[in-house]
Amino acid sequence: MPRVADRPSRGDTAEVAIESLATGGRGVARIDGYVVFVDRALPGDRVRVRLRSARRRHGEADVLELLAPGPDRVEPTCPHVGACGGCRWQALAYPAQLVEKERMVRDAIDRIAHLPDVPIAPISGADDTLGYRNKVELTFTQDPDLGPTLGYHRAGRWDEVLGVDRCFLVGDAPNAAKDAVQDWARASGLEAYDQRLHEGHLRNLVIRHSERTGEVLLVLVTSDVDLPRRANLVDELVERVPGLVGLLHQRNSGMAEATRGHPTEVVHGRDHHREEILGLELHVPWNGFLQTNTVMCERLYGIAIEEARLTGAEVVWDLYSGIGSIGLALARDAGRVVGIEVVPEAVEGAQANATRNGIANAEFITGDVAKAVAPLVEAGAPLPDLVVVDPPRTGLTPKAVRRVLELGAEAIVYVSCNPTTLAGNAVLLVEGGYRLESVRPVDMFPHTPHVECVARFVRA
Repeated sequence: MPRVADRPSRGDTAEVAIESLATGGRGVARIDGYVVFVDRALPGDRVRVRLRSARRRHGEADVLELLAPGPDRVEPTCPHVGACGGCRWQALAYPAQLVEKERMVRDAIDRIAHLPDVPIAPISGADDTLGYRNKVELTFTQDPDLGPTLGYHRAGRWDEVLGVDRCFLVGDAPNAAKDAVQDWARASGLEAYDQRLHEGHLRNLVIRHSERTGEVLLVLVTSDVDLPRRANLVDELVERVPGLVGLLHQRNSGMAEATRGHPTEVVHGRDHHREEILGLELHVPWNGFLQTNTVMCERLYGIAIEEARLTGAEVVWDLYSGIGSIGLALARDAGRVVGIEVVPEAVEGAQANATRNGIANAEFITGDVAKAVAPLVEAGAPLPDLVVVDPPRTGLTPKAVRRVLELGAEAIVYVSCNPTTLAGNAVLLVEGGYRLESVRPVDMFPHTPHVECVARFVRA
């Protein structure tokens, strides 16, 4: 560690070599021993950077110039890589992406959970690295020449949007939907919403699409305004978007871009689309959670089913059960499944999906996991042999971990979208009497630093 006097300052420039990637995907370099995290840099790159911050232990920098590319740098498919906040690893060769993700999982389990002897399986890579997303959320921006334009937030900016001609993470139908809505918007007389000024009308377009069923569902988000030329919009979408099953209009007058909790009406068709996963027909509400890569979702859930090791008699509690996708897949090999989910609409959807698929041994309950477990036990619900958890990126709260421990299941299958929070929860679960038996990484999101894992814990 250099002396404070030797530490670089904010605004300094330097030529550095990128040694590795940190958790989260930023390049790691050193200036006379001082660690600098560099956005959009890859291992082996030699770059000229400018420090935008210089803290006591590390700095953060932006690339000014790529002086020499690393051995795994490739030409990205999308011309917006570097500016767009989306698939920032598209310039990294896919085999190298898998190496980095597997290393990130190993690092989290070693460094945070202090469990270096836990076996970590080779990462399960994606079959398709482009066109894999079944959901995207685009944001409107006001182009001075073209008018309302759909795109994604610029990297690191909540208040700037980059217009895109085509997104390579989705297929033809979602891109056709984007173009049709954008054409309507430019003829509507409405302007894009400006987050800084809280002015304008057109905010977001959410596109959900199933390659399996071909269905497309759209949610157009505006401020509190009626849609002009509404019939024209529907006619254009029906003509130009194969598989369109629904268009919804949401009025959001708040400052935040969240799509929950605002008045939403069906303009055309229905409020859900059909998806097929592991032989189940799932009706996915417009605001329901579903893994955004259908093919790799099947891979992930298949691994979870393998790690459940069910014999047909077990009681399974599925915590954070969503629309029931994992729980219903497990129910075919279990005695009984009890799902707990905080979103009422998702619970209704899960129960309907159970009925739709002829599954009678699964029930779903509305409640916060941290608060709902104890009352269920007190009411005489059968205690689980297996607990399955699929929490948000923040992981299980300490209180939720305590509730899981109180259930005393023989095994826990933890489906994680964040190895860092998985590792933190592993510390608490191990302290509570469990042993982490294995971790199996899955690449759900190619060209991003995100990685999913299935971890199996057993009673020690």
